[in-house]
Amino acid sequence: MRLAGKVAVITGSAVGLGRAVAARFAREGARVALGDNNEIDGSAVRRQIQSEGGAAIFVPTDIQQEADVAALLHAAASAFGRIDILYNNAAVLFADRDARAHELSAEVWDQIMQVNLRGPFLCAKYSLRFMLEQGGGSIINIGSPTGLYGCAPSLTAYSSSKGGVFALTRVMAAAYARDNIRVNSIIPGTMDTPMNEYILTDGQSRERYREAIPLGRLGLPADVEGLAVFLASDESCYCTGGVYACDGGLTAV
Repeated sequence: MRLAGKVAVITGSAVGLGRAVAARFAREGARVALGDNNEIDGSAVRRQIQSEGGAAIFVPTDIQQEADVAALLHAAASAFGRIDILYNNAAVLFADRDARAHELSAEVWDQIMQVNLRGPFLCAKYSLRFMLEQGGGSIINIGSPTGLYGCAPSLTAYSSSKGGVFALTRVMAAAYARDNIRVNSIIPGTMDTPMNEYILTDGQSRERYREAIPLGRLGLPADVEGLAVFLASDESCYCTGGVYACDGGLTAV
């Protein structure tokens, strides 16, 4: 098992990519602390992992709130003794309210930035304190093609928040490299997850997005698991500041 002996904190762990990666980390031997504001599904993930013989706790967490983030990280350290991995996955996408810049309300901008950029910063801030004390760790931030390219012109706030995650990844990678703390980012493409239901529910729209992917299919949560395990494990000990696409070739064309 590639993560045996490690402790991982996963945000946004109740559904989608976060749920899949949390379960995979546990199967790879990690003890996992699950954070999400969806208590019903988050608790179900904990029970699933425990039923399969894994070690897991669930802490209701709103990553916008510094006190919630601090409570999640301290609960993880209290339960398992250390923190080796932070999987910064939680995010929001308000497709019905995000818009081009002149049409976008400051309220929606602030809401998205609070979750998608402030949240990962806070989670890193508190994880880093434990990682510095123990002499190393791995932080994995989930980005988006929209943070690198202008491919979602009607999602100004979401795209900007993910651009911020890209910058946060790079600056933290440089700042903590000599502390043996690695910081990398995974860039999922068009994934068949609840976040993308707004574009995938309609059959014609779904086909249009599928056709745009060179590999010819939408991504699944399972597609991200292996890359996440690699970046979390000691196998990637010389990888930091990297941006790793898992998008079926979407950003190659």
